[in-house]
Amino acid sequence: MSSVSKSILLVDDDQEIRELLETYLSRCGFQVRTTADGAGFRQALNEAPSDLVILDVMLPDEDGFSLCRWIRQHPRRSQVPIIMLTASSDEADRVIGLELGADDYLGKPFSPRELQARIKALLRRVQFAQERVAGEVLCFDEWRLDVISHRLFHNDGEEVILSGADFALLKLFLDHPQEILDRDTIGNATRGRDLMPLDRIVDMAVSRLRQRLRDTEKPPRLIRTVRGSGYQLAANVVAGNAL
Repeated sequence: MSSVSKSILLVDDDQEIRELLETYLSRCGFQVRTTADGAGFRQALNEAPSDLVILDVMLPDEDGFSLCRWIRQHPRRSQVPIIMLTASSDEADRVIGLELGADDYLGKPFSPRELQARIKALLRRVQFAQERVAGEVLCFDEWRLDVISHRLFHNDGEEVILSGADFALLKLFLDHPQEILDRDTIGNATRGRDLMPLDRIVDMAVSRLRQRLRDTEKPPRLIRTVRGSGYQLAANVVAGNAL
């Protein structure tokens, strides 16, 4: 995947980090815009779309969590991939970001090279998902998913907003119903990268998807945990009519 013409919007209040990443990512072929606070970020994203956004958690006017929530509720930008940067070693920050719809996170300090790898992995995943969709609606259990619009509907009429990570994970399960998918398979297919030891990002993503699907029973009914093996979608999937 070529990074040429792919645009990135970064918000970070550290001028040195902004300048470093703008220079590095520009040399890698990305179009980079930066801003120092939430207000500037909101204005920049409203003025022009970006292929990916990078949010620092700690900002002078509002935190990256509120910006992540705002993006996922945005009428035109809700599907943009999000990477969150956090200086905290507290896992709670990462959990919050993922629950709000972030696609990946990176702890400070980090190398620009690692960030570039995360960016390329996310963009590959988005491109792969777009190439795979065929316009059908997939029906499973009490749900219908339009694989082009990424719109998910319950039989009672409720529409559930999906982040890019939510959609990628759900689509993976729908492509492999009744199959046991291990964590590495899920990580490679939805994150575009191998998991690190003790990396809980897949488990968090599955937990978030269960919440979206009202699969909160103990044990979960729809997405089952297969101890020592991975996860399984316990539902039949059929093509349906357009929404």
